[in-house]
Amino acid sequence: MADVSRKTPTPRGPLRGRIARAVTGLAGAAVAVGAGELAAAFTGPDTAPVYAVGSAAIDLTPTPLKECAVRTFGTNDKPVLLAGIYLTMALLAVLTGLLASRRPVLGAAVFALFGAVGVWAALSRPGGEPVGAAPAVAAGIVGAGAVFVLARLPGTATRPSALAPPATSPPATTPWAGEAPEPAPARPDPGPPTGVTSRRTVLAATGGAVAFGAAAGFGGRAVSDRRYDIGAVRAAVRIPPAADPLPPLPAGLHPAVPGLPPFVTPNADFYRVDTALTLPRIDPRHWSLRIRGMVDHPLLLTFDDLLRLPLEELDHTLSCVSNEVGGPYVGTTRWLGASLPALLRRAGVRPGADQLVGRSQDGMTIGTPMESVLDGRPALLAVAMNGEALPVAHGFPCRTVVPGFYGYTSATKWLVDLDVTTFAAYDPYWVRRSWDRRGEVRTASRIEVPAPFARVPAGDVTLAGTAWATHRGIAAVEVRVDGGPWQTTRLAADGGPDLWRQWAHTWSGARPGTHRVEVRATDASGAVQSEQRAAPFPAGATGWHSTVVTVT
Repeated sequence: MADVSRKTPTPRGPLRGRIARAVTGLAGAAVAVGAGELAAAFTGPDTAPVYAVGSAAIDLTPTPLKECAVRTFGTNDKPVLLAGIYLTMALLAVLTGLLASRRPVLGAAVFALFGAVGVWAALSRPGGEPVGAAPAVAAGIVGAGAVFVLARLPGTATRPSALAPPATSPPATTPWAGEAPEPAPARPDPGPPTGVTSRRTVLAATGGAVAFGAAAGFGGRAVSDRRYDIGAVRAAVRIPPAADPLPPLPAGLHPAVPGLPPFVTPNADFYRVDTALTLPRIDPRHWSLRIRGMVDHPLLLTFDDLLRLPLEELDHTLSCVSNEVGGPYVGTTRWLGASLPALLRRAGVRPGADQLVGRSQDGMTIGTPMESVLDGRPALLAVAMNGEALPVAHGFPCRTVVPGFYGYTSATKWLVDLDVTTFAAYDPYWVRRSWDRRGEVRTASRIEVPAPFARVPAGDVTLAGTAWATHRGIAAVEVRVDGGPWQTTRLAADGGPDLWRQWAHTWSGARPGTHRVEVRATDASGAVQSEQRAAPFPAGATGWHSTVVTVT
């Protein structure tokens, strides 16, 4: 006998129902995000709930995890964080949609809770104001309402509707003997099946919700970008020349080695490492700087006041404490700005003050040793770099620059406040997260030519790179191959102690095979760069940079 048994197909109805319920949660999230972005168009881009929550997440993230993110993703750490927030939101929205299908009120309550988290994030930011919480309130209310309505649509609710009467059949009648049976009464056309109608309703409603969320979100962001765009204002700024311009940089600062980066870093290539998810957009016409705290004469300066002061130039190499050995977070530029020490003396620093705390528009605080600011080094309130007004990403309209320190203790971008205080009285942002209080730059060097794992022909091979020990200067750079003897390199011209120094060396008679090349530097005080490997946390990376090349 032939086997006629067949596998019973899995019903698709329950799966479709679960998908529909999950989609309602995603649609509710889209509406919520769109409403938040639309409201943020009138309160500022940084008040959008996703950005407010992301900024709070950055503040709460443990330092080792932050360093891991910078090390893994580099300057893409912020897009990765935002992508993670959106992905987490989508997963929670799916779960909320499934919950709302059984208990619509609970689903709405979850969205209201999301809104409350956004309110907390907005108000917890330094300088947070109640108006900044408005986008989160709008997102919570609109999202809760949307998921409540969508969850009650036929086809998404998992409980049978109390309003639907049970289906009944007319009573059957039996004809008498000899009689013809009565014809069945004509029934009206029932139209499409109820399930088809429900699916169409859910599809139309969720599609409309997603479309509204997308339109509101992208539209709100576009309006915000136009309302708060300062590109034209920045382009209209006219920076006066320096009162006593520096001479051109000496010839011979840059060895003519293909692949070696230029001595002066173009603005577009200058590294950016900070905690700002959205760049502060400050109109210089409304900007002011307070100098307060332990001073005899507190000052309040407008941007025009700052530009009327004698401006100074400073050639300076700035580096980030998060830079790994041989890393890219370092750059050299010619800064232009007002003398920071002169303004502090004008304000009258009181005895006992040992820390200068800069505050950024976005709430970042950076503390610099007062003795170093006033010891004669050319510290600036910078308004320009490389001959143009500061780019927005690098602190427009004003930032601090103090040679000798990593950026986290010397370079406050988007500066709005200088507080003269003490180390005992106040811990700045990074110090509260256990970073070194002073942040003095360590001696560092790197090999840039050949590139890592490059293949080079046998014979004479050119090596080249850069070394820096800001505010001390570089006296020597040495290289060695495969652990052999150290060999002194040819140093380029010396631009000064606040600048990096480039070097080149001819590796003679390189033989075929894989080789390891190491580099170390000696600063102007005679201290040799430490061989001991240390991570950037808590006071900057140490160790000799090395690269592997294959000679063919």
